[in-house]
Amino acid sequence: MMRAAIVGAGIAGLACADALRAAGTRVTLFDKARGIGGRMAARRAATPRGEIAFDHGATHFTVRSADFRARVDRWEAAGCAAPWPDAGQDAWIGVPTMNAPLKHMAGGHDVRLGAAITALSRIDGQWFLHREKERSGPFDIAVVAIPGEQAAPLLSLHDFGMARAAMAAHSRAIWSAMFAFHQPLGAPSAFLRGSAPIVCAVRGNARPQRTATEHWVVQADWNWSEAHLADDPAVVCDLLRSELGALIGQPVPEPCFAAARRWMLGQPSGSELGHLWNDALGLGACGDWLSHGFVEHAWRSGHDLGAAIATARALAGVGG
Repeated sequence: MMRAAIVGAGIAGLACADALRAAGTRVTLFDKARGIGGRMAARRAATPRGEIAFDHGATHFTVRSADFRARVDRWEAAGCAAPWPDAGQDAWIGVPTMNAPLKHMAGGHDVRLGAAITALSRIDGQWFLHREKERSGPFDIAVVAIPGEQAAPLLSLHDFGMARAAMAAHSRAIWSAMFAFHQPLGAPSAFLRGSAPIVCAVRGNARPQRTATEHWVVQADWNWSEAHLADDPAVVCDLLRSELGALIGQPVPEPCFAAARRWMLGQPSGSELGHLWNDALGLGACGDWLSHGFVEHAWRSGHDLGAAIATARALAGVGG
């Protein structure tokens, strides 16, 4: 059976893994994080009102293509995704957290968490993955499914064209502030699209299967986030709480919990490449930096790469 290693267990890496597994390939995913999700991750926090899971990355995702719709229909049937019309007619969210669909996908794969891959090496036509004092392999295929800035060093020794594409990617930083309150805010909607410096503000407890405690996520735009890149998280919380008050038209009370997360690679510049594949080496790359920074596009990049690999190997007469 052909073996594939995927660096990155976000939605692109998992979509690629699904397509490869469907073609009979044995897949192992490696991710440096302690949990599944990437920018669809949720942060669980202990607050005076109990534990709250904040969807502090992607606020929702859209469903606009037939094959992604089929994937989302399976998530809905499994109880891990639901429509959320507050964000738009074609908007969906994971339930009970944004990363629930990814956890569902990961359940069928061998996923190694806390595994930061520092290098790829190719020996006698086989791939090996290196992390600190450990080496994993051999693998017939290696796929890099992480942000372009992180992918470039792994690709550079093997395919300079891929590395050059990764080096051309530029991600913008995003600050996300998380708040919990003793009482509901007088906001007109559970999903507020802001004007600078706020991109959006989301009332988490208005989403399906969330805790009832009033809690919000406020996301700043790129320019504001980069201007405040070095600020202390407490300062960011104070500033964005004030901006939330301006957005809803009334002062926001002191929260019972506040925290901020700086997503250094929050929004990629994107491209029209879709995915990258070097059949001679068995090396590929996928992710939203090869498309556009939305969940559906990241899934498409990984899914299409997995399908392209399966087709190329089938044409070459390589077994699954």
